[in-house]
Amino acid sequence: MSNLEPLITVRDVTRSFGDDAGVFDLNFTVEPGLIFGLVGPSGSGKTTTVRLLTGLHRPDSGELRVFGQEPRAFTTAVRDQLAYMPQHFVLYPSLSVWENLNFMASIYGQPYTGRRRHLHDLLDFVDLGKARQRLARDLSGGMQRRLMLACALVNDPLLLFADEPTAGIDPVLRGRFWEHFRALRDAGRTLFVTTQYIGEVAYCDYVAVMREGRLLHLDTPTGLRRRALGGDVLRFQVEPALESVALRRLVSHDLVKEVRRARGQPGLLHVYTSEAGAVLPQLITLLGEEPAVPVLVAEEYLPPFDEIFVMLMEQSEARDGAAAAALLEEEVAR
Repeated sequence: MSNLEPLITVRDVTRSFGDDAGVFDLNFTVEPGLIFGLVGPSGSGKTTTVRLLTGLHRPDSGELRVFGQEPRAFTTAVRDQLAYMPQHFVLYPSLSVWENLNFMASIYGQPYTGRRRHLHDLLDFVDLGKARQRLARDLSGGMQRRLMLACALVNDPLLLFADEPTAGIDPVLRGRFWEHFRALRDAGRTLFVTTQYIGEVAYCDYVAVMREGRLLHLDTPTGLRRRALGGDVLRFQVEPALESVALRRLVSHDLVKEVRRARGQPGLLHVYTSEAGAVLPQLITLLGEEPAVPVLVAEEYLPPFDEIFVMLMEQSEARDGAAAAALLEEEVAR
């Protein structure tokens, strides 16, 4: 992350709703000019976190600051710099696309004579220019989401909270949403986006992983992959008959931590190392020494983030289990 002052600061924040529901001991910062993704399964606390940051909930304990202010006490000037796109459609179904957008502009006090160009630009940005006269209730779910995004951007906010903006829409439209988000980021805006689609982690600059109301990890997408895998992973495909020879040579390299055979795929080896880019050409050279082991495939292995998420969850559960066993052993010893 950059050296700029954080736009959002969360320190030891807890908001409990009883029966282990809520969020607990949250700690993170968000700096300006990036896409911050909050990812986790349904019910993990993502929406509660957004509502805390926008002032809709008050924390039971801890400290929240957005633009340097406590969200429940935002000044009008700060509220004008942020926008909130909720998960569900909350606009007026009996108004047209244009009327909804125009109404939102009037709420922000934008002069009627000067707003038309701006509103047309927003509709073009979300690909709704041709649908501006259609009633909101007649739009598809994806078009309603795009209208909500346009309305959230009507005041040209510096910070956008988007809660599950791509939930329930097809993969093609999800990709278009992220194109919009990246364009906003590139224009200097900051986006705080929640999602339960693990693959969308790849679109974020920084990611917080949540489970059961707690933050498990806070890192870049590349950092999360390295955490899950224990470093970088290279994939080598050789002739099955030469697999054992290749394995012995690869594991002998000083920078190779481990080599694993791929189950059910003869000749495929996964090589674990701390630095894939530097080690890959050295390992190809090593396998080329006499007697040579022909390399059919040599590349960095980048598993999808769905797999990475499962690995992180399993690691977390293993740590929790080990901690519980240690606590039980300690109590028995007493």
